[in-house]
Amino acid sequence: MLSPKQIHISDYNYPLPDERIAKFPLAQRDQSKLLVYKHGEVGEDRFSNLPSYLPSGALMVFNNTKVIQARMHFRKETGALIEIFLLEPAKPADYELMFQSNEQCSWYCLVGNLKKWKEGSLRREFEYEGKKFTLTATRCGIHGTSHESVFTWDNPQVSWAEILDIVGELPIPPYLNRETEESDKSTYQTVYSKIKGSVAAPTAGLHFTSEVLKALDDSGIDREEVTLHVGAGTFKPVKAEQIEGHEMHTEYIAVRRQTLEKLIRHDASAIAVGTTSVRTLESLYYMGLKLHANPDLSEAELHVNQWEPYEQEAAITPVEAIKEILAYLDRNNLSALHTSTQIIIAPGYEYKIVKMLVTNFHQPQSTLLLLVSAFLHGDWHKVYEYALSHDFRFLSYGDSSLLIP
Repeated sequence: MLSPKQIHISDYNYPLPDERIAKFPLAQRDQSKLLVYKHGEVGEDRFSNLPSYLPSGALMVFNNTKVIQARMHFRKETGALIEIFLLEPAKPADYELMFQSNEQCSWYCLVGNLKKWKEGSLRREFEYEGKKFTLTATRCGIHGTSHESVFTWDNPQVSWAEILDIVGELPIPPYLNRETEESDKSTYQTVYSKIKGSVAAPTAGLHFTSEVLKALDDSGIDREEVTLHVGAGTFKPVKAEQIEGHEMHTEYIAVRRQTLEKLIRHDASAIAVGTTSVRTLESLYYMGLKLHANPDLSEAELHVNQWEPYEQEAAITPVEAIKEILAYLDRNNLSALHTSTQIIIAPGYEYKIVKMLVTNFHQPQSTLLLLVSAFLHGDWHKVYEYALSHDFRFLSYGDSSLLIP
């Protein structure tokens, strides 16, 4: 078998006509179509019937991240429009502290129309509770492919979270080819979103309603939440012919002690809602493996590098790996694990924790399609051919699938 690094991304292409990309969600989230792939057989249903396909007593894991209004526009005195797209916090680096900031903070950002902003600061006036204030943005350095920008504002009573709510715009995916609308502020959030930090929604979760969540509870499905803040890199196309040349983006995760304890009670087996939950859960195994070898690592050192899973021998069980993380939290008096992952899941990867997956239909030649192919042992064609020939809607606002290998 080919090394995952030698996989040709062109082998993961399929025709996706623009009219199959859902530009808006359905009025009723849970009436979207659900493709059911079970042991090689494909069928379909309504998403509202999802609980009937899941085994009672199973553990379902959701990503509770909340999309922030990460896109801001400033107009220079010359008339040039500059777009600043927030990627991740710089100072303070902690998401919770960042949103509590007053007067100043800095972010790593993408800058649109950069050639028109070579020097100086950008200013924008805004109004809060009847009073006018000024937000200033100043570039202060390059960080990889992004720019660090310092933001200051002249009212310490206003937090950064409040400023984004006033000045920012919700960053819907670029492939929707339309402007953000007021309705997106609610439809592009999951009903269980809680923790601010993402610049893209974990879209498999967009189909869930309070009624579906109640039906899961009534069916005896155990529910837990993790947090992975989705970065703009989720839309980054694979431009290298072989995926060895593609650099995965880093994403920040948080997993509470009670979630780890629940995983152990479920024999470290879970149903993942969305690829972000998959990346979080599967990364936990390699973090536990690191701690097994070296218990004294810092949270930052628990970061999972892109190719690490393919270079490490699975020397312990998933349950043992989760126990290593719990012991780490105990030693450091922590209530949750806060670290990051750069994991790439591609054919050749062996899943450790995720046994079933709820996910949308992903772009051709994307790392998310590689993840699905790895989960289905290469049988992704059957799923996508069925979806294309049975009027399924694709991408963020499209329909979904339940995958049971």
